[in-house]
Amino acid sequence: MKNPYVKIARLDHWIKQLFIFPGVIIAIFLTKENIYNINFLFKIIFGILGTCFIASANYVINEYLDAEFDKYHPIKKNRPMVTQNMNKKIIFLEYFILIVLGLLFAYFVSIQFFITDCILLVMGILYNVKPMRTKDIPFLDVLTESINNALRLLLGWFIVTNKYLPPISILGGYWMFGAFLMAMKRYSEYKMINDPQKASLYRKSFKYYTEESLLISSIFYALFSIFLCGTFLIKYKIELLLCIPFLCFLFCYYIHISFKQDSAAQRPEKLYKEKNLMIFLIMFIILFFILLYIDIPHLDKLLDQTLIEL
Repeated sequence: MKNPYVKIARLDHWIKQLFIFPGVIIAIFLTKENIYNINFLFKIIFGILGTCFIASANYVINEYLDAEFDKYHPIKKNRPMVTQNMNKKIIFLEYFILIVLGLLFAYFVSIQFFITDCILLVMGILYNVKPMRTKDIPFLDVLTESINNALRLLLGWFIVTNKYLPPISILGGYWMFGAFLMAMKRYSEYKMINDPQKASLYRKSFKYYTEESLLISSIFYALFSIFLCGTFLIKYKIELLLCIPFLCFLFCYYIHISFKQDSAAQRPEKLYKEKNLMIFLIMFIILFFILLYIDIPHLDKLLDQTLIEL
């Protein structure tokens, strides 16, 4: 059986740091920085490790502070913090060590990367620790947790360059994409518990949510994400607009997944088990890279401001 102190660090959630790589790709494309050197490889390794350790620190404090609420969740009630008598001093020592390791690795990437990882750590505190504890506030819980998605894109960007900031449109689009994922996670959890009173005992924000409000909010985040991403694509690489229908399908298919009983939407780190989703995601990535390196002159007509004469 896995050591409970290792388990609360959620090493299996480190796969979420893959969300850093779109920031890397976008920065390479826009800044044309030289990445063919050993320094860039070390930045990738140190950056990913540093962010993994900071994420685990946030998970540790999350599990510690959520133990009294997780006992009302049909799955999370089996977490070691709920079922075992764990040593508080060891938990805080683990939290401190993870922070030190995370910030140490982050420092070797760049000062901008270090500051962004610090913000990621602070967001974990605001999300979990009173008096803020934004996870208890409806809608703000989704927005403050999903801002970590935008921070991951920023981390990927700073692995490549510290001379510029990424366009606000793609940063906002990535944030709203994360908000969509988080809202659907909330929806799936609320639907599975299927008892508003019990759901509010598990998470205070559920006292104010309904299935309808969660679903509507997730659609809003999806539309806003596509709008912002589309704005970015029109400005910087109009050929990538051809990816938008595929992106819309991915949003819709994710909603479909969230309707399932005990949906993988509740545990995004397990989404790789959704084979159809992974197949379509791979197709989307291949199309993205093809369009990234080709030009379609006829699409430039979409930017022409003159009216078409009859």
